[in-house]
Amino acid sequence: MPKSEKIKWLPSPHDGNYPAAESYLTLLFDPSAAKLLVQKLKVAKTIEFKSKDIFRASNLSLLGISNSHVKKDRKKIKEGKPLSPILLVRDQDLRKVIIADGYHRMCAVYYFDEDAIIPCKIV
Repeated sequence: MPKSEKIKWLPSPHDGNYPAAESYLTLLFDPSAAKLLVQKLKVAKTIEFKSKDIFRASNLSLLGISNSHVKKDRKKIKEGKPLSPILLVRDQDLRKVIIADGYHRMCAVYYFDEDAIIPCKIV
């Protein structure tokens, strides 16, 4: 995909992204803290960051293009289907960002353009 071709995004995350984020965050925080973070994410304003900056801040590895979820999201991008914005949580103690939901979308986007702007909600 040429960089001039724009990756399409939904105006807000799917409702199903929030329970997925809470499930993941419950592995890192106690359930009440995870629930509170998700409540904050629901009302947070959508902002934008470059995909390469989110990756650097998260300290995560890039999933391979053979990952089934990454493949599915890459296919959506190629077909011009909009992706759901990602959900992020700042871990102040570790000075990194947690991708609470959207890791596979993030990887799929990065393969197309590491400078791509990704809409996200962050708390």
